[in-house]
Amino acid sequence: MKKKLKIIIMMTLILGFVMGLASTSFADSGASDSNSINEKLGVPIVVYGDTLTDAQRAEVRELLKVQEATDVQEYNVTGKDIANYIDGDPNSRMFSSAKIVRQEKGNGLTVNIVTPDNITQVTKEMYANALLTAGVEDATVDVASPVKVSGHSALTGIYKAYDVEGEQLDKERMELANEELDVATDLAEKEGMSQEKVSQLLTDIKKQIAEQNPATKEDVERIVKEQLDKLEISLSEADRQMLTDLFDKMRDLNIDFDQVKNQLEDIASTIKNKAEELGLDQSFWEKVANFLSELFHSLGNFFKGLFN
Repeated sequence: MKKKLKIIIMMTLILGFVMGLASTSFADSGASDSNSINEKLGVPIVVYGDTLTDAQRAEVRELLKVQEATDVQEYNVTGKDIANYIDGDPNSRMFSSAKIVRQEKGNGLTVNIVTPDNITQVTKEMYANALLTAGVEDATVDVASPVKVSGHSALTGIYKAYDVEGEQLDKERMELANEELDVATDLAEKEGMSQEKVSQLLTDIKKQIAEQNPATKEDVERIVKEQLDKLEISLSEADRQMLTDLFDKMRDLNIDFDQVKNQLEDIASTIKNKAEELGLDQSFWEKVANFLSELFHSLGNFFKGLFN
């Protein structure tokens, strides 16, 4: 009887530990409520990936909390759109979908990834950074996909939503925002670079550009170097040049990040809190591996002792 009790207690502890890891790693915000229609700003806009089947479209509608078609303005985003807005491949298959709820001025930009397991490369902080670069402010944006995708194509749907609603965004800024997203996902694949750290780097560079208003490419290069040193990030010369070129293009386009400085502060704060919650220092995953190894070794000895 005592042996059975020990087994039950141990299995309960293990289950609690595993569930704790799951809730820390995979929790994300759900879609925003679209039941309430803002008569001043208009109904929410939903843009569906054109490749979705009827069943997948119905699934996305449920994920994005679209109860009735009359409650929202709906559009499809196609391969032609991705070529038009961000110079992408017109033969692209489009699955990522987005809902945009416009907010009163000053409310800021909020991004929710409703299906985090299916958006494999782009974090909500990466989306927020790219959308601010493109000129999207004061909105709640929900992103969802019924299948695993990188997450890049959702940007196209958001741009199209603003375009067809008469709030045309600057094409050069949209293309630059997509380039920024490509840089972010590329850096996040580098060894030792977490998605949170990449987002923090891009956000901090933008904050410094807003504060310092660099006049030359050399000034931009200095800011990039300072933020890399501050975050203790080591990049190859090619990657450092890629960052410098990206932010120098922003300087050439006269993108005024001072206007969205508060939102950049919010993004930076969110990233910092998330990193602290996850304990994402350089040796974090090594510590996890060692802990699990010791845990299962101890469990093995424990169960061996029970049945011997």
